[in-house]
Amino acid sequence: MPHLVVCSLSRLAETARAQNAEEMITLLSSQDDVELPSGIRRDRHLFLDMNDISIAVEGLRAPEEQHIERLIDFAQDWDRSAPLLIHCWMGISRSTAAAYIIASALNPGAEEMGLALELRRRSRSATPNARMIRLADGLLARKGRMIAAIDHIGRGADAYEGTPFVLPLEH
Repeated sequence: MPHLVVCSLSRLAETARAQNAEEMITLLSSQDDVELPSGIRRDRHLFLDMNDISIAVEGLRAPEEQHIERLIDFAQDWDRSAPLLIHCWMGISRSTAAAYIIASALNPGAEEMGLALELRRRSRSATPNARMIRLADGLLARKGRMIAAIDHIGRGADAYEGTPFVLPLEH
């Protein structure tokens, strides 16, 4: 069954290896160095340059609509023969938002609340980036339901770093 795998930068290589991932999405600032793990195809690595902020802050790059469009396009081109690995710095905010967005985009009939509750069940620390969720809700014409679902699950448990987890596309 195809699935998404979410982790932090520090757990990237071991998670990619353990999951046999071949495709990857990186959500970091362009100032952060990322070494492509063994097994990840260079032509199937998407790097989205953004900081983990939900409001504009001078000197930082907030997630923008173009980031979410590229995220969704990349996911739609995923052949699902191997897991899609998604990571950010801590595996808590940008990457969990991206996983929720991808699950929503690839399952247009899925209930937003059900996906959010599954995300929470699989990651106690998940705190999806609110700006990314707002942008995706608009792009996917979810009429506020994605925003409401993520608001419902609330902030995740305090953690220095998220524990890697799998989010199946079919529940």
